[in-house]
Amino acid sequence: MEYIGIDVHKNQSQICILSEEGEITQQRIRTERKRLEEVLGGHWGCRILLEASTESEWVARCLEAFGHEVIVADPNYAPMYGQRNRRVKTDRRDAEALAIACRMGTYRQAHRVSDEQRHRRAVLSAREALVRTRVRYIALVRALLRRQGYRVPTGTSASFGIRIDKLQLPGEMDSEIGPLLTILGELNRQLEECDQQVEEMVGQDESVQRLCTVPGVGILTATAFVSVVDEVGRFQGAHQLESYLGLTPREMSSGDKQHRGAITKAGNGRMRWMLVESAWCILRSRRAETWHLRRWTERIALRRGRRVALVALARKLAGILYALLRDGTVYASLKVAQPEAQESTVR
Repeated sequence: MEYIGIDVHKNQSQICILSEEGEITQQRIRTERKRLEEVLGGHWGCRILLEASTESEWVARCLEAFGHEVIVADPNYAPMYGQRNRRVKTDRRDAEALAIACRMGTYRQAHRVSDEQRHRRAVLSAREALVRTRVRYIALVRALLRRQGYRVPTGTSASFGIRIDKLQLPGEMDSEIGPLLTILGELNRQLEECDQQVEEMVGQDESVQRLCTVPGVGILTATAFVSVVDEVGRFQGAHQLESYLGLTPREMSSGDKQHRGAITKAGNGRMRWMLVESAWCILRSRRAETWHLRRWTERIALRRGRRVALVALARKLAGILYALLRDGTVYASLKVAQPEAQESTVR
C-alpha cells in the first residue's frame, strides 16, 4: 500500500507519496479535480491523509471516488508533524510529514459534517452576510441624514424604508440615499426568502424543535447548534462540547501555579456569538422559566462581573442544549442543575 500526504491549498497543493519500501515522491499540482485525477487516479487503494480545511471535504470526496481511503485530520494535533523540523516549514516538508503520519497512524481524525448539516451551515452563512450588509447600509443612511439634521425614528430593520418615507426629505436627499434604499429593499426581500428557507429545512426536524423550548433560543440558534454538533455522540460530555465551541477559559498552569484567562474562542464563532445573544435574552427576560438561570447568573455577576457571568451563562446554555440533543427531551426549568453546585466551577 502507498501512503500519501497532501498539503492542500486554495490554488496549488503539494503531494508526497510514500511507498512500502520507504521511497518518497513529491509533486506539486493545481488544486483541481482534473489534476487530482491525472496524478492519483492511476494509483489504487492508497491511504491518503490531509488536513481539515476549506477545501478538504471536496478534495476528500474526489479522492474517495478514485478508490482511495481518505483521512481528514485535525491540524492542531502536534504529533502529526513530529517528523518535521520546527525551524524550517515548507509545503514539501508538511506533505512529507503527513505521509509519514499516515503510515505510522500518528494523527487525530477530524469529524466530517454530513451533507444536510453542511447545507444548513451554508444557508446560515449566507443569511448572516445579508444581515451584516443591511446593518452597514442602514448605518450609512443614518449618517447621511444626520449631516442634514434628520433623525430616523427607532424601529425594526425591515421597516427602515417606511420610516424614511415619513421624514419627507427634500429632493436632493432622496437622490443621495435613493440607491441605498433600493438595495435595502432587495436585501429585505432576500432575507425573507432565507428565513422561509430555514423554516422549510427544519420544519420537520424534532431536534431543532426541542432546542427551541429553551428560553432565549430561537429557530436560527437551534438550527445553527444542530448543524455544528451534527452527531451528538462524538462528544463525551457537555464540557467537551463547551471547549469545542471556545467557551472555556484559557489555562497556563504549572506546578503550584494556576492561571486562567479569557475564553479560548476556538471553534465556530457564529455559534458562540448566538449563544451569547441567547444569554442576553435570558437576562432581560422576566419569564418564570428563566428564574433559575437568571439567579445563577446574577450570583456570578456579583463576584466576577456581568461580562464574565454572561459568558458563563452562554456556556451553560451550550451544556443544556447538548443534554436535550443527547437525551431527546425538552427543556424543563425545574430540572436545571442546582445553582450552588455549578457556581464553584466558574472561574
